[in-house]
Amino acid sequence: VTESPNMNHLYFIILTLTVFVGLSACSEVEKPFDNDQIVTSSYEKPTSIDSQRLSNIVKVLASDEFEGRAPGGPGEAKTIEFLIDQFQSLGLEPGGTDGTWTHAVPLIHTQLASDGRLSVSVGDMNQNWVQGLDVAVSTVRPVDKIDIQSAPLVFVGFGASAPERNWDDYGEIDLTGKIAIFLVNDPDFSANESEPVWGRFGNKRMTYYGRWAYKYEEAARRGALAALVIHEDKAAGYGWNVASSGPGSQFALAESSGPTPPILQGWLHYDAASALFAAAGMDLVEQRRLARSDDFSAFELPQTSLSASFNVSMEKIESQNVLARLPGHSQADEILMVSSHWDAYGQGEPDSSGRTVRPGANDDALGTAGVIELARVLKAGEPMARSVVFAAWTAEEAGLLGSAAYAAKPIYPLHSTVANFTLDILQTAGLAKDVILIGEGQSDLEEDLIRAAALQSRVVTPENLPENGLFFRADHFSLARQGVPVLLLMGIAGGADLIEGGRVAGNQWIAEYTGNCYHQTCDAWSADWDLRGAVQDIELFHTILRDLGDSTRWPQLKSSSEFKAIRSETDAKRTLR
Repeated sequence: VTESPNMNHLYFIILTLTVFVGLSACSEVEKPFDNDQIVTSSYEKPTSIDSQRLSNIVKVLASDEFEGRAPGGPGEAKTIEFLIDQFQSLGLEPGGTDGTWTHAVPLIHTQLASDGRLSVSVGDMNQNWVQGLDVAVSTVRPVDKIDIQSAPLVFVGFGASAPERNWDDYGEIDLTGKIAIFLVNDPDFSANESEPVWGRFGNKRMTYYGRWAYKYEEAARRGALAALVIHEDKAAGYGWNVASSGPGSQFALAESSGPTPPILQGWLHYDAASALFAAAGMDLVEQRRLARSDDFSAFELPQTSLSASFNVSMEKIESQNVLARLPGHSQADEILMVSSHWDAYGQGEPDSSGRTVRPGANDDALGTAGVIELARVLKAGEPMARSVVFAAWTAEEAGLLGSAAYAAKPIYPLHSTVANFTLDILQTAGLAKDVILIGEGQSDLEEDLIRAAALQSRVVTPENLPENGLFFRADHFSLARQGVPVLLLMGIAGGADLIEGGRVAGNQWIAEYTGNCYHQTCDAWSADWDLRGAVQDIELFHTILRDLGDSTRWPQLKSSSEFKAIRSETDAKRTLR
């Protein structure tokens, strides 16, 4: 799940067997895995999802040999080789560029020097902000140095420019050469029913205006020199430990269009922001309340400026998405897409036991294992009319970059992409009575999910933390914003109603995972995991895929979807049923 900044809730527990990790004696190339140990797993039904295979795949991908699967890092080549080997062994076709298994994603990776300085001045007072403690900043520009001298700070409230909601936080202010400071989430996140803003931005359900990504985009459109988002645990959906992970490091697409991004962007710790506002003679809590009024307008903080000096190291990386294809027999140009992200957080600072690898076992080796399992059972089943493309994206944790690169230059036209199904952190706390729906009100696929869940004697439950904006925080969103109908399964969307322990146990599992292991070294494979819930959820996608695979139906976006107009532009290219 992305939150490079990617949350407040998650889930963690899996049941399994071991997989042999070794060298093939007859191969000249070292492999940290034995594919036969995975492919020949025993199972009763070839077309049923196998929990042992899920576990075996995760154990390999999350092993130290893969070094945290950072894009461009030493583990990428092993990861790409492993994924291709998995898909190829199942008898799938290459689904990438020009008949290959991959889709190139040119990236830049920047790193701010640790001896850089960032300070704020208010009148005669000057204070240094410490990277990782007061701020967590980086750059997505291909520069070798950042030098900001006494740039004015502008408080832009929530930074929303939403004419369709009769809302504009900017007024007449010019952000050129200035530092924009944003509140996180939406204007109505903390509002009560007596406030005029109540319901203007979806109440507790985050809109795209609440996302840090939107705020950076708006800062770029308005020429801001830098953009800082004030971090709050509940409003952001994750703690400072997540927001400040990997200080100064950032990935970006090397090839992108649009306005030039701020030279410096990131998070500002709430305590540092509160102290800044106090020094400027204002109370941050009161300013947040005022920013919820529709007459709010951005303003410069009085006698306040920011200076920053960082040397920047920059490397160019050509990372890879991996794509495999199961061709349809009569409607082969109509594409169903199943996806996950293969990347994790690489290596970081040693934990208390000296471990540096952040293996990303649940996020998202398990989702990737689910994609491979879906590929296996669909290939083993009856051939379908439509084609299925299985995608493992790179650089999700850096901001959905792999999927965004594909959406910008798709191999399969998006107008003929029937739907995307994304697995990102599966519910792994055991069997559940329900499945969590993320982003309610988007497409007809929600009814498909309800029907599939009923076949398992389960019900669909809306996410209980819609304010976390999970719909905007996984790779499916790159396709959703281009009008493709999508479904995301993500266990962190709310405590599942578990067969054993109910919703209390589901919430406890989330709290333990997000509080301790999310994006950390302890997101590791465990023989104690209970994968029955993950199998349930993957089977839901299997049911829907089999149904749509032999259908002429095109799932429709609902009128409540902000992307309906985009999809409607290509209606003439499809036969709508």
